[in-house]
Amino acid sequence: MATTSPSVYIIRGGVAGRERLRVLSRVMGPMTARLLERIGVAPGARCLDVGCGGGDVAMALARLVGPDGAVVGVDIDEVKLELARYEAADAGLGNVAYRHAGIDELPSDGAYDVAYARFLLSHLPDPAAALGRLAGAVRPGGVVAVQDIDYVGAFCHPPSRAYDAAWELYPRVAAYGGGDAWLGRRLPALFADAGFEAIGVNVEQPVGNDGDVKLLTALTFESIADTAVAAGLANAGELDELMHELHSVAARPDTVLSLPRMVQVWGRVPAAR
Repeated sequence: MATTSPSVYIIRGGVAGRERLRVLSRVMGPMTARLLERIGVAPGARCLDVGCGGGDVAMALARLVGPDGAVVGVDIDEVKLELARYEAADAGLGNVAYRHAGIDELPSDGAYDVAYARFLLSHLPDPAAALGRLAGAVRPGGVVAVQDIDYVGAFCHPPSRAYDAAWELYPRVAAYGGGDAWLGRRLPALFADAGFEAIGVNVEQPVGNDGDVKLLTALTFESIADTAVAAGLANAGELDELMHELHSVAARPDTVLSLPRMVQVWGRVPAAR
């Protein structure tokens, strides 16, 4: 997404990025579904998915709000948006639309009942301002919900040099792009500072020996490789070797590893702003 001040989006976009998001959606899908249930997305609601990527959550929202509701997904990656439009049409979801827009281009007229963002604020240099933009898009009494990472809880068994290297590299690449890999722990305070009411918090951490959880680590590392090289944080030859090893770790049936801790925070926009 476009940000409130200059930054670098560190994760590869386009078709390759969409394929990574399919894996991410399978890993995060159950957690996201529980969050949407907690915040109570009602039939007929108007929802905004900011940084929607390939549209997986936007389509989940579209199913929840039904034909009387409407969902708008926004992102700055036009390739992913076009794929999302095709997939929504293929799924017969006529109540979801996708628009090319950055965080600074969100409406501020309170037109939505729900605004949602997953893994967006941790990429931005001013997440508080971005949260304010989300609040401005939602009516008084409406809900803003955010899912993002708190970069702790790493383990891999059996131990893997490549896993350790990938874990150590990601927050440095995030910082180069203007982001904060530990943002999740700050989210409740950001919501409170922004004046939200009825703030809720939940934490989950994906861990497993199934293919998707393990593959996502390899795909995320692969997706930040270009930025890591451009930033001078690693060399291409070293990264190729580590990526090969990470894919080998993912393919082995005897490995188990963790992704970062995932923090979910939601709150209601106050009646008086």
